[in-house]
Amino acid sequence: MGYGSYTSEDWASLRKSAGITHEATANQIFRSTTIKPELDPKRILLRESRDSEDHPASTPVIIGLDVTGSMGFLAEEIAKNSLNETMLKLYDLKPVTDPQLMFAAIGDVTDRAPLQVTQFESDIRIGKQLLELWLEGNGGDMPEDYPLLWYFAAKHTAIDSWQKRKKKGILITIGDADCHPALSSASIARIFPDGMQKSDLTATALAEEAGRMYELFHIHLNSRYGFPVPILEKAIPGHVVRMNKDQVSILPDLIIGLMRMLNGMGAEAAAALTPEKERALRDCLKQVRIQSGSQGYSF
Repeated sequence: MGYGSYTSEDWASLRKSAGITHEATANQIFRSTTIKPELDPKRILLRESRDSEDHPASTPVIIGLDVTGSMGFLAEEIAKNSLNETMLKLYDLKPVTDPQLMFAAIGDVTDRAPLQVTQFESDIRIGKQLLELWLEGNGGDMPEDYPLLWYFAAKHTAIDSWQKRKKKGILITIGDADCHPALSSASIARIFPDGMQKSDLTATALAEEAGRMYELFHIHLNSRYGFPVPILEKAIPGHVVRMNKDQVSILPDLIIGLMRMLNGMGAEAAAALTPEKERALRDCLKQVRIQSGSQGYSF
């Protein structure tokens, strides 16, 4: 997947047809009331990010959204603002070559829809698939199950950027809690088409496996309580970024900034995207530690 290109006109048309207004609530934007079969990882053997005539040097970008409990506001923000801004900046600023974007909705392993995944897309189809996600809205407990997406990325994606060029994709999870220390073999058998594993898989082991093909980041949306995230920090050290929930509007610039840092930029230079948001963005990016030797993503 991942043909075509993205334009602001396409997004404006989708917003109008889907009734996405500034006043619309998450339930008015995301109208699905159950998981769609085409987004259910139990039915998906492989999601592919492939080179094509339109995109000869594809870069897969996976963004996983916590949709438990009170996190519906995050999907609402993505649908109203951040998706369009992120896609336009990906094409305008070119921090990666030929971006192919996948969204994932991450719930709890006990939910009816613990994980939902779109295709990799490069055009307005990613917006259409985003709106098909079911915001089940259960949970409220902590920790969360972000390693579900690491498992899927490691086991059920095939990406030309890695297979042809040994260039990693980018996987970013966003939420307001730490993750569980392990994913049980019973949960894996229930959620994915892989059968029972021999043993539970730790978050650190899953991050290591997914990290062979993807640069993993987690954006931790701090509440006023400032919950710690020691398991995430152990699994992906130096790649956990804390930001206040009221700064959610900087998400597109933060995503671009992380890509710039993977290209070798320092935090100061990578933050020079949006002047009115630069200080908050710089504070976020200064938390990141990119290992020397990371491969660049620019043209």
